Amino acid sequence: MVLENTAARAHIVKTMLTPFEKLAYTARQGARVAWYMGHGLAAGQFRKTEPGVSGVTRDKPRQKGPGMQQLLGSLAATFQRDLDNVTAGYYPLPRDADGSPGRLLKTSRAFLADVPVAAERKAKGEGTEVYSPDRAEELPAYFLQNFHYQTGGYLTEDSAEIYDMQTEVLFSGSTNAMRRECLVPLWEFMRGRDQRETKIADIACGTGRFGRFIKQAYPRIDLILSDLSDAYLTEAKRHLKDYSTVSYEVANAEKLPFADASLDVVTSIYLFHEVPPKVRRIIAGEFARVLKPGGRLIFMDSLQLGDVEGYDGMLQSFPVNFHEPYYGSYIKEDLADIFSEAGLVHAESRPVFLSKLVVCDKP
Repeated sequence: MVLENTAARAHIVKTMLTPFEKLAYTARQGARVAWYMGHGLAAGQFRKTEPGVSGVTRDKPRQKGPGMQQLLGSLAATFQRDLDNVTAGYYPLPRDADGSPGRLLKTSRAFLADVPVAAERKAKGEGTEVYSPDRAEELPAYFLQNFHYQTGGYLTEDSAEIYDMQTEVLFSGSTNAMRRECLVPLWEFMRGRDQRETKIADIACGTGRFGRFIKQAYPRIDLILSDLSDAYLTEAKRHLKDYSTVSYEVANAEKLPFADASLDVVTSIYLFHEVPPKVRRIIAGEFARVLKPGGRLIFMDSLQLGDVEGYDGMLQSFPVNFHEPYYGSYIKEDLADIFSEAGLVHAESRPVFLSKLVVCDKP
C-alpha cells in the first residue's frame, strides 16, 4: 500500500491481504454491483414503456455492441484489477463511501423518482431545459444541458446528490473502480516525491469522488478540486469534509484560475465527452499551461471507437439513448494528438472497462 515515511515520500510496499480482506472486498463489490444493476434493470423496464420520441430524429448504431457475457467478464476483470492494484501497493484497500443505509435508501428513492421525469423529457426531446438567458450570461451554452435528460442538468443540489448513483447505475457499480485506475500513474509520478510539497488539481471534479481516493492514498498532498458547478462542489465538500489541505475552485476549465507552471499534477475524469471539439483543445492548452515542467496529466473519459473489439456499437448507441450532444465527436477524436498539440508528451493510453486512461507529461 502507499505509505508515508518520515519525509512523507510515496514508496511501494506490497500489501499481503488476508483471505478475509479479499473475501470482504469481493462481497462488498458484489453487493454494490447487485445494488446498482438492480436499479438499472428497474430504470430500463420503465424506459421500455416510454412513448416514442416525437420530432426528434435519432440514428441507429451501425454496429452490434458486446454481448452480456463479454460485458460481465470485463466487469469482473475490472474488480480483479482493482484488487491486484491494492496488492501491488499502488493504493490502499478502497473505501467507496456510498453512505449509510439510510442515505442509500434516500438516494435510491430520489434516483427512481427522476427516472420517469427524465423519460418524459427524452420523449419530448427536451435536452436543454436548464438553459435560460440569465444562466447563459454566467455559464457556457454547452454546459446548459440536461445531460442524460436528468433533472437540473449539473446545476442543482438535487442533481448533485444523485449523480454518483446515476453513474454507478450506468456502469453497473464499476465507476469507482475505473476511477481508481488513475491512481496507478499517480503512484508512478509520486515515487520519491514529498506529498507535502506536491500540488494536484482535479479539473471538472464533479462530486469529488476521485478527489477522495487521492486523499485516501496521499493524505498530506495539496489538493484542489475545481468544477464549473457550485452545486457539485458543495457535494464534493461533503465527501471530503474529513480531509485537510483541500481547496475548492468554481472555475471554467477553459480558463483555469491557476498560474502558469504552478501544478505538479492535473487530473480530469469524464470531461471531454461533454464539451465541443473546439473547447477540448482549449482545455488541453490550459492543462499544459498550468503544469510545471516535468508535471503529469492523468486523464480519463469514455472508451473511443476501436479501443476494444466489439464495443463500437455500444458507444454509437450511447448518445441515442442519452442526451450527449458532443459524445459522437468525442469517440472519433485522437486524444494523443490533442494533448501533443498542446505541448504535452503522450506516455500511455489504455482501456479500463468502459473508460479510457490517457497519461501525458509536460517536458
